[in-house]
Amino acid sequence: MSLLNRRSFAIRAVGMLGATAISSPLLGVPAVAQVAPSDAERTAYTGLHRAVARGDVVQIRKLLAEGADPNARDGAGRTPLHVAAFGSHYDAVRALVAGGASINALEDSRYDVVTIAAVKDDLRMVKLALELGGDPKLITSPYDGTALIAAAHLGHDGVVQALIDAGAPLDHVNNLGWTALIEAVILGDGGARHLKTVQELVAAGANRAIGDRAGTTPLQHAERRGYAKIAAALKQT
Repeated sequence: MSLLNRRSFAIRAVGMLGATAISSPLLGVPAVAQVAPSDAERTAYTGLHRAVARGDVVQIRKLLAEGADPNARDGAGRTPLHVAAFGSHYDAVRALVAGGASINALEDSRYDVVTIAAVKDDLRMVKLALELGGDPKLITSPYDGTALIAAAHLGHDGVVQALIDAGAPLDHVNNLGWTALIEAVILGDGGARHLKTVQELVAAGANRAIGDRAGTTPLQHAERRGYAKIAAALKQT
């Protein structure tokens, strides 16, 4: 399920599950996902965006040497780096940053390279972006969240650990009233990867007492959903 569909499902679930499951202020909150360049957009690209979409590092370096703007924007505010992240073009990312591209730039929906890679479960890109100066503390997305929250809700446990190791804020609360721990429970499936995500967050010292807007804690959410292993992990001392 895509990021957009998972968020849409969770928001619709408010009406079905009620405030005891998910805080009622979420009713009516629109879901907004990352949007990769469409086929039509990639076809229409010119210059640096076109070279990046094709992963053509030789052409990227040539254009940069000729004075191309490494931070130019397409119609959705995506820089060449965003396009490279969506396409998993690692060498292109290195070439762009070497040529002056801003690794922490946000596109129009306020996603950066790290968060794009986190949602894609592209651990190699996450580590590369962090190595090149990506900020794990950056506030991203229309939800005023972080890459860690995005990775946690999808159960991308390898990415979660990499972000924790890089100093991502463990207890940031987004504008839905949710922390990474809460999202790992209420947007997760209770399976092995979400369990590992919760275990990583707990081991790193995430605050298990922070509840949602209704005051419901991650443990209470886990118990109400029958996620016994996640509940046990949240009880670990």
